[in-house]
Amino acid sequence: MKILAIVLVAAALSACAPAKPVLYGNEKFQQVGSTQAASDVAECEALANRAGATPGQGKAGHAAQNAGISALSGAAGGAVGGAIWGSPGIGAAAGATSGVVWSLVASAIDLASPSQPSPAHVGYVNMCLSERGYQVAGWN
Repeated sequence: MKILAIVLVAAALSACAPAKPVLYGNEKFQQVGSTQAASDVAECEALANRAGATPGQGKAGHAAQNAGISALSGAAGGAVGGAIWGSPGIGAAAGATSGVVWSLVASAIDLASPSQPSPAHVGYVNMCLSERGYQVAGWN
């Protein structure tokens, strides 16, 4: 059980990094180089955040929220099953644990890819970079 928890925490932490814009190697990118381009991306992202176009909760946040919901529903189901067999407390604990584990395992599969920021954040950053002469090929 400890190994599963460690694997799930590592997957969640690795997924905390949101997707970033991938810049096409156009003339502007060639002129300024990757270091300046990365600085411009960071500046455009900061401008988007200040304007209210925040990246959003991300997959790790959704995984935690889903784990909480699964724990509650698992506890409820376990309590009912436990009440039938005479031990609602143990049934609720077992149901909550299995609900969390199931939710985290299912979420860990989805956490392998970077979380996508909100459409407003992506649009703002794309426009900002476009005004600076960059071409965004996509987000990774």
